[in-house]
Amino acid sequence: MASRALNIPNMLTYGRILAVPLIVLCFFIEGRLHGSDFARWSALAIFAVASITDFFDGYLARIWDQTSNIGRMLDPIADKLLVSAILLLVAADGTIAGWSIWAAIIILCREILVSGLREYLAALKVSVPVTWIAKWKTTLQMVALGFLLAGPAGDKVLPYTTETGIALLWIAAIITIYTGYDYFRAGLRHVVDE
Repeated sequence: MASRALNIPNMLTYGRILAVPLIVLCFFIEGRLHGSDFARWSALAIFAVASITDFFDGYLARIWDQTSNIGRMLDPIADKLLVSAILLLVAADGTIAGWSIWAAIIILCREILVSGLREYLAALKVSVPVTWIAKWKTTLQMVALGFLLAGPAGDKVLPYTTETGIALLWIAAIITIYTGYDYFRAGLRHVVDE
């Protein structure tokens, strides 16, 4: 049991979870919420490594036949923690504001609702597999969040970095609505049947 919990794919997932407070800490190094250029580039570097582990943990678990229950449980949790923390961070520091907050709210609500549905269906021994469009949605969210983490520091290097991040966030939010509807449609028949 311990060897399964400590295999390399699971260690990558644990690392992704540990990256969350490190990314937030980058914005609080000065003792208050401040997205200095150094903070943004540091957070982006940690986020990039964490995002790459999202691909490799599942891929390595499959090819090395090291899938585990703890890995299956923690992988989506790690993704949701990473996305949620960064959305809250960039909203708190003002990178996204006004109507753009709604894109973040859509994404957060969908993540919470789908997690609740999955938990309910798991109790019924019903599995709702992750679709390819949901994987693309996650990838698009990660790219959008990378642009938003760079934010004003990125604008100095590549103009419209922040605006690109906001546009990608809205596209991800629209896909999020579709994939959320897809999950609820698939899971609803199990809820209604009861």
